[in-house]
Amino acid sequence: MSAATHTPNTRAGVGTSASRERNARLIAAVVFAVCAAVTWRAAQNMRGGMPMPGGWEMSMMWMSMPGQTLGGSAWMFLTMWQAMMIAMMLPSSWPMLELYRRVAISSGGRWPGLATVAAGAGYFGVWLAFGAVVFAGGFGISAGAMRSAPVSRAMPLAAGAALVVSGVFQLTPWKQACLRHCRSPLLFLGHAWRPGFRGAVRVGIIHGAYCAGCCWALMLIQSVLGVMNLAVMTAVAAVIGVEKLWRRGPVLARVAGVVAIGVGVWVVWARGVR
Repeated sequence: MSAATHTPNTRAGVGTSASRERNARLIAAVVFAVCAAVTWRAAQNMRGGMPMPGGWEMSMMWMSMPGQTLGGSAWMFLTMWQAMMIAMMLPSSWPMLELYRRVAISSGGRWPGLATVAAGAGYFGVWLAFGAVVFAGGFGISAGAMRSAPVSRAMPLAAGAALVVSGVFQLTPWKQACLRHCRSPLLFLGHAWRPGFRGAVRVGIIHGAYCAGCCWALMLIQSVLGVMNLAVMTAVAAVIGVEKLWRRGPVLARVAGVVAIGVGVWVVWARGVR
């Protein structure tokens, strides 16, 4: 009688949990689709650029529109950047967010769904701050290149050197240490978990910091090759996803590093020959 009494409730609980999990995945899929569409549209609008001394082309991403203030340029850049980062990073960060939601439910916390959103906000807040650094660096370098022809002619050489630096980082123990945290959400939450909304934001920020530490070199490669170039963006997002989710991801990280070093050395050599 006791078993008969509890079976319907147990089944109802399982059904409710499965339904909430499907809803969470559906919401995540919608957010991903919207951000991917915004990113695609922004990339189409930013196609082309301005030929510069030194034989390279400055992307429209780094140029202010006529009459646009620096604040307006920053707002436009960061809006596109955040949409791009959600589209690129949500698939590989979802295992951590989904596990966080389950832990929040099992721990009896209030509003586990909103707490998961808070964790996601903390995570992508780190990437927004990263984007602000990219904006400052990119616009500063672009302004220098437009004011000085020697600076502009040095840009391809600097780009090659940046690729080499990025590739070298991919081979370091620091890369592997950050990658281990990104690849093991259960281990990560075992150390970082805190209850409540403040704890959720804290979890997101810490995970975002590890992710930025793991992926900054890949994002630098993307910035050098084309920050809003769809082909480059897709390739970098694929490398990030495979690094984090595939069992041989750490090996791929090293392969990507060797490739980046090779391309960077070739670019530096080619500029030296000229």
